Formats: sequence, C-alpha cells, structure tokens
Amino acid sequence: MSFVALRRRAVQPAASAQPLASASASAPAPLEDGPLGGTPLDSAATPGRRPALDWRIRFGVLALIWGFSFLFIKVGTQAYAPFQVTLGRLLFGTAVLAAAMAVKRVGLPRGARTWGHLAVAAFFLNALPFSLFAYSELTIPSTLAGICNATSPLWGMVLSLVAFSEDRPTRRRVAGLGMGFIGVLTVLGAWQGFSGLDFGGTAMALLASLSYPVGWIYLRRTLAGTGNSALSMTGAQLLLGTVQLAVVTPLFTSMPTSFPVVPLLAVVALGALGTGFAMLLQYDLVAEVGPTTAQMVTYFVPVIATVAGVTLLGEHLSWNTPVGALIVLAGAALTQSRPRRRAPAPSRH
Repeated sequence: MSFVALRRRAVQPAASAQPLASASASAPAPLEDGPLGGTPLDSAATPGRRPALDWRIRFGVLALIWGFSFLFIKVGTQAYAPFQVTLGRLLFGTAVLAAAMAVKRVGLPRGARTWGHLAVAAFFLNALPFSLFAYSELTIPSTLAGICNATSPLWGMVLSLVAFSEDRPTRRRVAGLGMGFIGVLTVLGAWQGFSGLDFGGTAMALLASLSYPVGWIYLRRTLAGTGNSALSMTGAQLLLGTVQLAVVTPLFTSMPTSFPVVPLLAVVALGALGTGFAMLLQYDLVAEVGPTTAQMVTYFVPVIATVAGVTLLGEHLSWNTPVGALIVLAGAALTQSRPRRRAPAPSRH
C-alpha cells in the first residue's frame, strides 16, 4: 500500500482503485484518496534537495524491477514451494524497509486498532496475492501471470463503484471496463474454447489481481488519518505479512533438503528488489511527480514481464496474448482517465 500516494491525493475527489503496479506481483501500491498524515518518505519532497537520478530513470528502473518479478517467481518455484517463495519474498522485502526505517530513524506505528487493520491489509495486499501468484506460476507462464496482474485497475473500478458512493460510473469508465473484459477474453483465447489453458492457475492469478483493490479499499476506509508516516505503516504491513506466512508455511510445506543457488537468488531479488527497494523508489516517484504520473508504471509491467518470459524462459507466445494484453491495458487506462475540463468561456461585456 502506498501511504504516500494516499496522503498526496487527500484533496482530490475519490477515484477508482488504481495500482502503482503493486499491483504488480511486487508490491502493495494502490493510489487511493484520503488524508493519512505523517511525513512522506521521499528525498525529492524535501525543499532544496534534488534527486541524484532523473525521475524518468527511476521510473524505468521501477518498471523493470516489477516486470521481472514474475520471472523471479517462476524461477523460485522451480526449487521451492510457493509458500516458501512468498515467505522469502516478504522476509527480504521487510528487511530492506527495516533498514530504511533504521537509517531514517522511523519507528513502527502504535495502537492495537492500527495494527489490527494493518494485519487485514497485509493479508489482502501481501500474503494472499503473493501466494496466489506463486501457486499460479506452477501451471501457467509468467507472461500470463503478468498480464492477469494488469487487470487490477479493472477490478478496482468495479469495487470502488460499490464501496464508495462518490464514485460515479461514467460512459468513459464503463467503456474501459468493457474493453478490458474483451482484452481478457482475447488473452485467454475464448473463441478457441480456452483450449490449452490451465483454469486453476489462471483463476489464481486473476484472484490475486482482485485481492489488491480489496486491500486498497479496506485501507482507504480504515486507516485514513492515522498520523503515521508511509514508511512506518508499510514496514509494519510487510512485517505482519511475513508473520502470517511464517505461521502458514510450516503447516503446508517441509524444510527444503537443498538450496539451489539460482532459485534462491531469484527469491532474494524478488523480495529485496521487487518488494523492498521498489517500494522506496515508488515513494520518491509519487512525492516528486505525483501519483497520476507515477501510476503509469503499471502499464509497462506486463510488457516487460512478457518480454522477460519469452526471451529468458523460452515461454511460448501466441498472437492473442500480446494483442489481448494491449486491449486490457487500454481499457484499464480508460477507466482511470478523466475528461479534460473545458476552459471557462471569456466573459462578454
């Protein structure tokens, strides 16, 4: 969950849930409205300080990291159980945020109510979707998982229309939703009767993408105005997600008898880069260029995931997969767009 984004958009009208690609399988990163107080985590937001790298470079690095997350999941599950991959991901991601909190001298949030809500958020934004993506990639290509992840804005729009009375359906948003649905059917090859498609793996990937907006909406309703910093809240959320997986994993898996180096490095990269470091990059982007521009990284993630899966893992790619993915992304972008405001007509005297 991007608490910086939530805080920065407090003065805007509510919009449908929008991932910053946490959406992706990499990090919990919604763009939601609501004041959340505290000091935002970013150097760019500090007056007089200029980031070492241009925001476009950091934007590209973030897209690459999150795009490669699906490849890391695929490689990790070749040697470790999905729950073990998810636990490692959360553990290394939490370690990165803990180090950032120590450097910045940021403490954990206080209050049983806050921790209770964060535990629910950790389940829907971390433990559940991360595990579902890991299980899905046992039977489906990483390219398909990345494309399924891109449906989060579509799910978010539907859920926000139900959850928030101020979110009104418009022709533009309804058209985007319909376009996204057509895109999903194209990716899945509906006209072929979904032949060769693993329904279980695909369903888990789609449920994972649905879990993100459920968590975002829950946070928007429960944790606005807590007065804690974004780093503090997100660090606590990842910590709780790690605890949840630490409890569940031993019940369904056994200790690995060996630790192959490449899959282990994939899990480390998935957690340290795709979950921890990427979230720190996201904070800086949101603080510098705003959530609207920063969230555009969402639309590059499935493209990078597809290229990585095909070129590095040798995954097969039918024509309908990239075509459908483009339709999904166009529909998702349409649901998040807003009509331009007309300039007021000059007064006549």
